[in-house]
Amino acid sequence: MWLRQRRTLAIAMGLAMAVAWPCRADTLSAVKERGTLIWGADAEGGGPYVFPDPADPEHVAGFEVELAEMLAAELGVRAEFFQGPWQNLPQLLRTRQIDVVMNGYELTPARAGTMLRTRPYYVYELVLMGRRDNPRLTRWEDLRGQASSGRKLKIGVLEASAAEDYLQDRYANDVEIVFYEGTTDAMREVETGKLDATLVDLPAVTYYRDRFHALVPIGERVGHGYYVIFIREGDVALRDALDQGLDKLIADGRLRKLYEKYGIWNDTQLELATLGNRSDLELGVHATELRGWAVIKSRGWLLVEAAGMTILLASLAMPLAMALGLAVALARMYGPAPLRWLSVAYIEILRGTPLMLQLFVIFFLLPEIGLSIPAFYAAVAGLAINYSAYEAEIYRAGLQAVPRGQMEAALALGMSPALALRRVVIPQAVRIVIPPVTNDFIAMFKDTSVCSVITVMELTKQYSVQRNDTGATLELAAMTAFLYLLMSIPLARLATVLERRLARKPKATS
Repeated sequence: MWLRQRRTLAIAMGLAMAVAWPCRADTLSAVKERGTLIWGADAEGGGPYVFPDPADPEHVAGFEVELAEMLAAELGVRAEFFQGPWQNLPQLLRTRQIDVVMNGYELTPARAGTMLRTRPYYVYELVLMGRRDNPRLTRWEDLRGQASSGRKLKIGVLEASAAEDYLQDRYANDVEIVFYEGTTDAMREVETGKLDATLVDLPAVTYYRDRFHALVPIGERVGHGYYVIFIREGDVALRDALDQGLDKLIADGRLRKLYEKYGIWNDTQLELATLGNRSDLELGVHATELRGWAVIKSRGWLLVEAAGMTILLASLAMPLAMALGLAVALARMYGPAPLRWLSVAYIEILRGTPLMLQLFVIFFLLPEIGLSIPAFYAAVAGLAINYSAYEAEIYRAGLQAVPRGQMEAALALGMSPALALRRVVIPQAVRIVIPPVTNDFIAMFKDTSVCSVITVMELTKQYSVQRNDTGATLELAAMTAFLYLLMSIPLARLATVLERRLARKPKATS
């Protein structure tokens, strides 16, 4: 009886999945049923694509915002904007949180191999932007041969963009490529002198040229390519409906009027009328897809190298955090009143503000007042300062756990307060705080991932770059997690050994 019920239940579940799956795959029907087309983009990327509306910052503006509204109207629904990190939009698409990706996403081989796409809606070109007063870079040819002089030129690019692919393909051995999460971040870094140049899509150059007066185009435009709307594999009906909408907008001139409104129309866009039915190969894109062991074999060593950067960051930052934290704890407990108040303010400010914000201040804001710190040293300083506040509280608890009689006995033996602290109190407190300090050290390995916002290529950042380039999310995520475990588990075991050794009582002597 029970076996028959299980078989019946299994058959019913199979039929339900068979019926439900086509419905789930038909995104166009779902869009029309709920009345909204959910499109994913990142407002942090800025204009002219998607950016906070100056007249109403709670809403977004931009040519892609209006294009999404036009296409949604062609489908008989309304457009609904979904904010997501630019480099993670394909993952949001795969997990069905959005219906389409439309945010200046270039047609690249990796994307063509993992997602369905519409016909192009914009023909882009890449522009190399440098400073007017930089004699080292006045033409494209200057990118080559600079390494022999002792320093490669630093070129900023938007992570997972066509600009990155262009430089990797042609100048990987000649320049240092620095990844940013926003176009304006790279432009600002060129102005402050941290970068020699940035390679940017033409629409962004057109939109921001008045803001960054010190930047000028270097050489000719390169990297002719296409913006397309990406859709999940299998969503052919939605793709065809969007293609029909784009065809109509191009034919009746509404798309041109939209681009003219934002100042991004040029003669290159006349090509759009001829691109409707062209395949990836006809557009010059050879779809690629790395999966399984092949992606680990070809990209795994990059993750291992990035893990080395993670280890280096944590190994340098944690000792500094411990030393600074101990100094702050001692100042709070034994210093004069003004120093105690200053120590309390230091701890509360650092614990009350995010590590990411502190890194932004060190790396992006200090150069505005003339204090420029390289990304690596800014990351070490940011991690050390942030963690020092937590270490200070841990050391304070350890110092308070040492019986007061220990200090009194040391003073009675003629030691000065400083000597008593150094030889009697602090050694006992250190033994007490080993477990929480070790936990913080392990946590710091993971928190180094935040340093990616200031362009440090640590393990998580490298994973993000390679995932976007290959689409192999599962394989690369598994290897990244494995590398983090390799870093954390030995440290935890070492902490256990130290605790046991320090906990041993000395043998009684006869």
